[in-house]
Amino acid sequence: MKSTPVSQRRSYWLKTLHQWHWASAALSLAGLLVFAATGLTLNNAAWVEASPQVVTRTATVPPDIAALLKPDAQPAPKGPLPGRAEQWLDRHLGIRIGARAAEFSAGEVYVSMPEPGADAWLAVDLESGEVEYERSWRGWVAYFNDLHKGRHTGAAWSWFIDIFAVACLIFALTGLFLLKMHARNRPASWPLAGLGVVVPLVLMLLFIH
Repeated sequence: MKSTPVSQRRSYWLKTLHQWHWASAALSLAGLLVFAATGLTLNNAAWVEASPQVVTRTATVPPDIAALLKPDAQPAPKGPLPGRAEQWLDRHLGIRIGARAAEFSAGEVYVSMPEPGADAWLAVDLESGEVEYERSWRGWVAYFNDLHKGRHTGAAWSWFIDIFAVACLIFALTGLFLLKMHARNRPASWPLAGLGVVVPLVLMLLFIH
């Protein structure tokens, strides 16, 4: 018995939707697991209590490096450190400053160096040449929580979040169309889908103030 054009179209769309559905699921699987887990830890911060681990390091820059850091040697009061100064500080403090902006003032250079799960800063006294660096690490839970929020994560992670969000949208939309195509044989499909919409809507209208 030959299949009708309607059944052929249905078969085509089912195959296409399943391909997009599983591909988007595969792409977003790791992200979904991480974002779901960190959603729990963010919403229940009291579950995990961590004492920050603070690391402090000091050094003294030589006069030629200090001269490079003086405000009158900079094109603007805020911007990246001169290359030689950055390399010296990275090497002697065991850190990586990168393109982080420094604040240049008459007596001090200050660099804020936050990162996922940690806060850090660096200060150089231009008169004495003394350098102080401090890093406060809040633990791996805080690290993944900051990844969830996109806090101090840089451009690459921002791009990943955008791509992950698109994959999740494709996963959800193809799932919705597959739900529609299979709903005839699964009576609970639409009540469950409706419940998934109604419950958060009721919570938003009645319980969020």
